[in-house]
Amino acid sequence: MKIISSASCFDDISVGGATAVYVLSGETIPEGFPEGTAREMADGLMNDRSFQGKKGRIVRIPMAAPAFTSLYLVGLGDRASYTEDNVRSRTAELVRRCRADGVSKISVLLPETPCESMSCAAAEGAELGSYIFGKYKTVRDEDRLPEPEELILTGGVESGLSLGKMLACAQNMARDIANEPGNKINPVTFAGLAEQEGRDFSLETHIWDEDKILGEGMEGLYSVGKGSETPPRFVHLAWKPEGSNHRKVVFVGKGITFDSGGLNLKPGDFIRTMKGDKSGACNVLAVLRAAAKFKLPVEVHGIIALAENMPGGNAFRPDDILKMRNGKTVEIDNTDAEGRLVLADALCYASELKPDAIIDMATLTGACVVALGTSMAGLFTPDEELAEALSRASARSGERVWRLPHDDERIAESMKSAAADLVNCGNRYGGAIYAARFLREFVDEGIPWAHLDIAGVDFYKDEFSVYGKGASGFGVRTCLQYLLSLA
Repeated sequence: MKIISSASCFDDISVGGATAVYVLSGETIPEGFPEGTAREMADGLMNDRSFQGKKGRIVRIPMAAPAFTSLYLVGLGDRASYTEDNVRSRTAELVRRCRADGVSKISVLLPETPCESMSCAAAEGAELGSYIFGKYKTVRDEDRLPEPEELILTGGVESGLSLGKMLACAQNMARDIANEPGNKINPVTFAGLAEQEGRDFSLETHIWDEDKILGEGMEGLYSVGKGSETPPRFVHLAWKPEGSNHRKVVFVGKGITFDSGGLNLKPGDFIRTMKGDKSGACNVLAVLRAAAKFKLPVEVHGIIALAENMPGGNAFRPDDILKMRNGKTVEIDNTDAEGRLVLADALCYASELKPDAIIDMATLTGACVVALGTSMAGLFTPDEELAEALSRASARSGERVWRLPHDDERIAESMKSAAADLVNCGNRYGGAIYAARFLREFVDEGIPWAHLDIAGVDFYKDEFSVYGKGASGFGVRTCLQYLLSLA
């Protein structure tokens, strides 16, 4: 989508375009909107109890003016609600509404001349709101409407618009891959996609097949993937900017391209949408691509552990004992707790890179969804500085995270196995903490590490805010905001 700035909400609006005026409840129509019939109708709606600028309300007024054919009033709520996140969300909803109405060009007037961060938020909302995964859907020509192609922000700051578009495009890339079904994206095809991205963006690329994975001591990743006809893959991508003394950050992504649960097969209601169990890996690939594309002055590594968890004749079993890359052994209690096994090996490898920070992203536990719902991710880290940095990045992105405990001694004690060093899962209580504490066993001492459990925020059945139906790409913009804070 083309996103640009203009001096006036009427500049460059052709017939068929629309003007959208964002309004605050209890206040007047923003300055810059000229007097006339359209202004009178807008003023009337500001006093109409069905609208009155209420947060999330969007009203369309058909117009016969030569400059534009539709006027949208977008309610922001009261003055305290005039935030970047509100503008981001309302812009996404506006763009979706314009798609439904067949509007391709939208001029936006905010209550005040936007600053750089507000311009960034509007651009993010426009790009994220325009996203749709329609690759496999047939639309008849007579049903096809114009797509939103251009958004013009009155008084927008170009640097903010450019940054917002970059962040949103990265998130949309992650959504594209995560939305692909398991018969299209599996460990081998995902690794091929990563290899292509590496060539296109000059990333150092290393891909290991199943024999190399086993030979490198990654029995967790190997065992999770060996029940499928499609073997596992391990991917290491690296963006290294010119010069020296750059901070080094490693992102680790869980890439279960489809999770049946293995021999502990998931029930029908929970096996649906398990193509999304690769969301962490999709996010990592998107972050690496963005870091290279925009030449961020930070050394960024992406570690992606890819497997398909299937109940085949060669599948790993409950009671199996696996040896991880760092030598620790793990007894299998449940084969549906497979994500922490592939991440364990990946975190061992990430630690060997001696980075300044490791951040992993994974659709890891249903327990996190129970605890936090479907609007925020769980953040686990023993490092206060990293926790604060990621919380600030989350606030800028609007992707909410909530820090959860990581150091429960009783849960740590329950991880011990009579037959091995650890057991891969325990009872249902404190499951998200258990999983995070398990992962911590595979990160070297002294390395700041954070785990983002995105299980409740990776996939949505309904549209809201910046999210459409399907994969969300949640976490991409937060991670990029974190990298930008290091630049």
